[in-house]
Amino acid sequence: MTFFDQVHAVGPALALYAGAGAVLSADLLQGRRASIWGLAVVAGVVSLGWTLAQLIVGVEAGALGGAVRVDAFSIYLAAIIGGVVLAVTLAAREWASTLEQAAEFYALLLVSAGSMVLLAQAEDLITLFVALETTSIAQFILVGITRNDRSSEAGLKYLLTGAVAAAILLYGFAFLFGMAGTTSLEGIAVWVASAPEAQRLPLMLAFVFVAVGIGFKMALVPSHAWAPDVYEGSPALVATFLSVASKAAGFAVAMRLFYTALGGGDTFISQDWGKMFAVLAALSMIVGNTGALLQTNAKRLLGYSSIAQAGNIAVGLAAVAAGSTAGPSGVLFFLGAYAVTNVGAFVVVSLVADRLGSEQIADYAGLVKRSPAAAIVLSLCLVSLTGIPPTAGFVAKVYVFNAAVQSGERWLLALVAFAVLNTAISAFYYLRWVRTMILDEPRDATPFRASGGVQFVLAVSAVGVLLFGLDPSPLIQAAQDAAAALL
Repeated sequence: MTFFDQVHAVGPALALYAGAGAVLSADLLQGRRASIWGLAVVAGVVSLGWTLAQLIVGVEAGALGGAVRVDAFSIYLAAIIGGVVLAVTLAAREWASTLEQAAEFYALLLVSAGSMVLLAQAEDLITLFVALETTSIAQFILVGITRNDRSSEAGLKYLLTGAVAAAILLYGFAFLFGMAGTTSLEGIAVWVASAPEAQRLPLMLAFVFVAVGIGFKMALVPSHAWAPDVYEGSPALVATFLSVASKAAGFAVAMRLFYTALGGGDTFISQDWGKMFAVLAALSMIVGNTGALLQTNAKRLLGYSSIAQAGNIAVGLAAVAAGSTAGPSGVLFFLGAYAVTNVGAFVVVSLVADRLGSEQIADYAGLVKRSPAAAIVLSLCLVSLTGIPPTAGFVAKVYVFNAAVQSGERWLLALVAFAVLNTAISAFYYLRWVRTMILDEPRDATPFRASGGVQFVLAVSAVGVLLFGLDPSPLIQAAQDAAAALL
């Protein structure tokens, strides 16, 4: 590849990194006079536009000496991450204008997103780990950026749990390197394909360590405990970014590792790691849903919801191991649907917290009378998270659960039955919140409005939830093309 081909391959990440540098430089040279928000938006638009250009052209090649690979899979994930960072940037203008560290906020957001794009492209264990730690360090600071007691506590918890998860992940990578003699995912796949049965135990140890380590990004049990505390203590827009982009990057790493390096459903250890993810999925669903039932804080409830949704997505990972051809595309479709849904929900939570000074669900009483648009969008997103038609969340759950059923494995059929039961449990706390907004009387009927950026993000989110629910075929096709690139 020529130099320009290399640059084009990693262009979406480079655009975000360059945007972070431009934001910090503008703030250093011009201070408050600089339009740092505008620079951050431009960086997000350029990155997303570059990603779409790659999709249209159909780029599929290795770059940086084989450290990264640009294909339909990485482009799909880059589009999700780019869309989320752009949405958060647009919605953050009013809130960040009151923040003393506004330039640092935008710069860290862009650096974290750029590293996530590289995570989705990574084809080497070293690249994976460096990109993962780069995005994690930026997120640790973002969580504590307001420097109040709650934010600082959340940032410290996130840092400590993230450090432990990174150490466990690195230990798993060391096992894989020690056995395969290479850090290349393709090289590891070649070794796994010819490995003797005697290597089952060390391989199992390796993928258990790896699953626990990357489970931190996915908020998957047993690496889940940070999510409710961090979501509650961090600014709502930071929690938006963590809940969607970070989860998408985590599942991207999982699919690269377990589908590419460990051979998907075609190796002698496939059933082992598939059943492991089935257990983790079941535990995540029950921990997330039962925890959410008891919550009165909106962000904390969405934190537990994130754990439960990670369990739903992990059903697709388990189906991959069982040889289901729909498993990978089901996971990717779910990530796309979850992105538009959770962005809308968290942006409304951020708006309400800013206007009412409260994150308590009780204070959402009668929200439909105070801000009809916000109440309608949040209700739509909560219905989608529940999995009720005609929303994107319904199609996503049907897609993933059907992928597991198609495998014909009894243990996956039992997992789907358990997931359906947990969906019924989740309906209680999601729809209770909807009832509070629509049927309860407000304590104060004074109306309020969102800024232009927030209104735009909410409109796009609502359209996405309905569009992917009524006509999911474009997103399904994109997910299938992305999944095919892993083969």
